[in-house]
Amino acid sequence: MINFDENIANEGLELPLVEEFYSLQGEGYHTGKAAYFIRIGGCDIGCRWCDSKMSWNPNIHPLVSVDLIVANALKTSANAVVVTGGEPSLFNLEPLTSRLKKHGIQTFIETAGVNKLTGTWDWICLSPKRNSPPINEFFEIANELKVIIYEDEDFIWAEQSASKVSPDCKLYLQSEWSKYEKNIPIIVDYVKTYPKWNVSLQSHKFMHIP
Repeated sequence: MINFDENIANEGLELPLVEEFYSLQGEGYHTGKAAYFIRIGGCDIGCRWCDSKMSWNPNIHPLVSVDLIVANALKTSANAVVVTGGEPSLFNLEPLTSRLKKHGIQTFIETAGVNKLTGTWDWICLSPKRNSPPINEFFEIANELKVIIYEDEDFIWAEQSASKVSPDCKLYLQSEWSKYEKNIPIIVDYVKTYPKWNVSLQSHKFMHIP
């Protein structure tokens, strides 16, 4: 159970910032695209295989004004920003996205979709978790569905989730990193059998970049 100031979350003028950096998108539809990453602290899901557990507790990360975050993004050549977590839907992201949009920056979000979405988004990547399913509105608005495969049951969850998204939604299966060697042959065979799916690789880890 996370504990944070709901007024801060609702106002969205400051965010618990885990990290921010300019890199390449390593996963999913926008793989290889340059983007500025903003990782927000706070998660109400807590997947046991999460590779960003340092982001779960928002109280250990400094509150940073969205004006400063946007200013830092503008120091780079990035024309897209990826907001991730933790679980970014815990916070009001309208102040952040409205400021980014004023500068012509594309806004992408990666979320498990467990809370109501705020902000203005050019791309919504929904990564649903079995232990805390998304609210229904996310299936309707997702541009990309990215399901993490940790164990065999996750393929069933992937198909259940895919049945709820729009026909235009891009479908991806991605191995949990610690099980990559075991899972990737299974995922490849699955995609060959059900070609509506695509394989997503954590290519940034192969490139040894953030």
